[in-house]
Amino acid sequence: MSMDGAPDLTLALAGKAEGRRVVIVASSWHETVMNGLIQGAVNACNEAGAEHILVRVPGSFELPLAALSYAHRGADAIVALGVVIRGGTPHFDYVCEAAANGIMQAQLSTRVPIGFGLLTCDNEEQALDRAGLENSSEDKGYEAAQAAIAMIKVASRRA
Repeated sequence: MSMDGAPDLTLALAGKAEGRRVVIVASSWHETVMNGLIQGAVNACNEAGAEHILVRVPGSFELPLAALSYAHRGADAIVALGVVIRGGTPHFDYVCEAAANGIMQAQLSTRVPIGFGLLTCDNEEQALDRAGLENSSEDKGYEAAQAAIAMIKVASRRA
């Protein structure tokens, strides 16, 4: 399981992002999973003391453009949240690769950290297990927000 060896940043980030603005960019597909991911990201922002806003986009393919746009608008960090579930066509591969590459490109070109909360799952059960819901074993929205917040001082021009 991917949780093996994961860092616990909860105490290290508590109150460390006061006065910082985090934009949570979230896709609209798979409402139950997305609600869990968003709540996890919000919880991490609140614990760190960061201001946050939520921006919804149609799907995971649109995450990079929204992230890039808000990076240029002064966000200190961005959390990109989405879920793509494998189907019977190559659509899964194209969307996942494009979203991942676009998010990385936006992060590198702007020097604004972007937490990678894009679930790429074989089935809905895997997505639900990572969504931070009551019976989930993982909270990838929370983890993505923590990673973005942890990187603010490393990447920020005003650290």
